[in-house]
Parts: sequence; C-alpha cells; structure tokens
Amino acid sequence: MSTPEKSTVYGTEDLLISLCNSVTRVLNVATHSQIHYSGMVQRISKTCLKPDIGCFVLFDGGFSGLVIINFSAQAAMELYANYLLNMGMSKDDLVSSYTSDEVSNVMGELMNQVVGDFTGKVRRELQTHITQNQPKMLVLNKQVMLSVDANLDKPEARRVTFYTSNNNIFYLELAIDRTEFIKLYDFEAQEVPDADALMAQSQEAPPVPAPTPAGQDDTDALLKSLGM
Repeated sequence: MSTPEKSTVYGTEDLLISLCNSVTRVLNVATHSQIHYSGMVQRISKTCLKPDIGCFVLFDGGFSGLVIINFSAQAAMELYANYLLNMGMSKDDLVSSYTSDEVSNVMGELMNQVVGDFTGKVRRELQTHITQNQPKMLVLNKQVMLSVDANLDKPEARRVTFYTSNNNIFYLELAIDRTEFIKLYDFEAQEVPDADALMAQSQEAPPVPAPTPAGQDDTDALLKSLGM
C-alpha cells in the first residue's frame, strides 16, 4: 500500500491570519482607508478588554472562541469618522468624543461585519460552521483590564497590532480552543457570494406563484357541489 501524502493542516495561526484579513478587508472597504497589521504576533496568556474602547464577540459551533478588539480613542474616532463620511454623512454631524454612544454603535457594527466575514470564510474554506453573538462594547476611560470567560477547554490566545492610515493603533486578540483542521481530500472552496448580483437577480426574476396545497382542487370541487 502506498503511503498517502501529508495532509494540509490549518492551525491557530492560520485562523488568526484569516481573521486579520477579515479585519483589514472590512475596514478598508467601510472606511475607504488603508488598515494593516503587524507581521509579528504575540502569544498571550489571557485576553483582556482595555481602554479606550473594548469590543468582544463570542462564537461557537465547529470550534469555540473569543475575539476582542481594543481601540485607542484616536483609532476609534478615525474609523468612526471615515465610516460615516464614506456613508455620506456631513462632517458637522459627527460627534467629537469617543465616549459617545454613537461611536460605540459604529464600532460594534464594524466588528459585527468583521466577524461575519470571518465566519463566512470558515464555512467556505474549512467546511464547518460557527455562530456569533451580538458584539458587546465597553467604553473605558480608566486603566482597567477585564477578562472575558469564554469557557474554553484548552485555550490558545494571540494578540496582533493593527495600524490605521493615520498610524493610530488598535489591537486584536483571539482566544480559541486548541484545534487543527486536516484536509482529507482536495475540494474547491465556495466563491464569495456577490450581494449586488444576488439582489439584482431577485429583482429581475418573475414572481413564483404559490403552490396549490395537496388536495386543494378536490376540496374546492366538493364545496362547489354543496353550493358553498
């Protein structure tokens, strides 16, 4: 019997790179600016929410984990402003303080898009499924560190430094159960769905008539014969 070739293995760092790419992809498009991350990653013992704005999302399913992004006030305000200006809002309508609820809402929406992009890639490329909860935001104006319990059996934690186009800094932290994905056979990853194309297709498609329930014709005939 011939010895099979060594299978491709996806580990923690591969998942981390995929998550980092989701961050840059979503934020680059949403803010029309260039976001990049450091080529070095830190192994950390635990994840923490730190000033000035901490945001976290838990996910579960094929594997469990926790994503935290800690924004400095400057990074949060830059991303917030660029996002809303890109959406067509006037500069005069923007808030001036990172402690505003509006800033927290925008950062939460951006993180929701980031993790949504990541979970989509997990489904297409790793052929498994994970679900996420609603992002939770915490504005911290003091030097406070809070740990989030993700109930992981064998946790591995990493931290990556990100830079905005104005060189403001924010940090992404990932904690997941120790896991590896081993490719059993070659397969083609599903293509990323084009939301605009799907929307256009649905508008062009003629309405589909509702199917007649089974036995409906017989029931109508009986009611007609009874004069009803």
